[in-house]
Amino acid sequence: MTVWDDLVGQEKVSAVLDAAARDADALVTAAAAAEPLPEASKMTHAWLFTGPPGAGRNQAARAFAAALQCVSPDRALGGSPGCGFCDGCHTALLGTHADVTTVAAVGAEILVKDMRDTVRKSFTSPANGRWQIILVEDAERLNEKSANAVLKAVEEPAPRTVWLLCAPSVEDVLPTIRSRCRHLNLTTPSVAAVADMLVRRDGIEPEVAAFAARATQGHVDRARRLATDPAARERRAAVLRLPLRLDEVGACLRAAQELVDAAAEDAKQLAEEMDGKEAEELKTALGAVQGGRMPRGTAGVMKDLEDMQKRRRTRTQRDSLDVALGDLTGFYRDVLALQLGSRVAIANADTADSEAALDRLARGSTPESTLRRIEAIAACREALDRNVAPLLAVEAMTMALRAG
Repeated sequence: MTVWDDLVGQEKVSAVLDAAARDADALVTAAAAAEPLPEASKMTHAWLFTGPPGAGRNQAARAFAAALQCVSPDRALGGSPGCGFCDGCHTALLGTHADVTTVAAVGAEILVKDMRDTVRKSFTSPANGRWQIILVEDAERLNEKSANAVLKAVEEPAPRTVWLLCAPSVEDVLPTIRSRCRHLNLTTPSVAAVADMLVRRDGIEPEVAAFAARATQGHVDRARRLATDPAARERRAAVLRLPLRLDEVGACLRAAQELVDAAAEDAKQLAEEMDGKEAEELKTALGAVQGGRMPRGTAGVMKDLEDMQKRRRTRTQRDSLDVALGDLTGFYRDVLALQLGSRVAIANADTADSEAALDRLARGSTPESTLRRIEAIAACREALDRNVAPLLAVEAMTMALRAG
């Protein structure tokens, strides 16, 4: 199993990255042997991975990072880097490699204070790996100051440093940054490819895999979660029942409150799993004495951790809401397909109840009203991105869905 096996439906991207990893391996080997470097190298110091949600941008970047750190002895025999089994591949894929630094947005933005240490590290030589790799999972969330810090590092990189930036589209990244990156665009994998991956890699029953892949329309991570987590399937079912409940104003407000509460519960569960553990680990690292008393001068560090955790809870809540809004959009897309007599495969007719709901809404409204409802969901997403209070944004959406 190579590191490219998890890139579902991305054969062209895998081929480009495999060729670059081979050239990168040759560059390091030639430098170590003081030999002349190859002239036409496919390797470069900065890469930009774009594509729709679920296409696997972060997975592609991490697989490439693993291939760059691969230390398999098969390379000397002509094998391709990225075996998936050696220590370099294994730790890079797990996120524990000392020379692979991952930056992800904790809140709505990646702040410059979150990037300072990373930018400084990018100018150092690898500690024990073959390359110093900086992987920015949410490059679209870099604010002006943090983006400028990245720009300076990408403009004049250290010889053995590679930047891997991930964003939904090239327009989400500063022109000055993207002009210095090699761009790879990933596409949404087919439903059949995702279903095959779930069966082959995760041991999911074919019927369940087909349902999850179809329901998420090729979103790999959500398909895996839907196939393996009964709670996720129940939350989705509750969201798909929502359009039939919006018959009066009070019902709209209750439905909005339930959506927001469910997202808040997701954030709370994550906080319970992570916040206490992080706090205890930091206290130990700072030298807390028995009884939990902290040494002098450490209150600011603990406050920074609490602020980060608060930002993460907000981000988690909004990510959970976004999943629900995506399910709603898919539901109304199916309604529109039925109204127009489209041959597009219906994604949400996986039960008799959901099929009946789709038919009922398709017969009881017009394509124009369905389009307005889809636009209302998109407006809710935009409002959440602008930090509008979640309950206010979702209430406005449910009222718009009722009006049609």
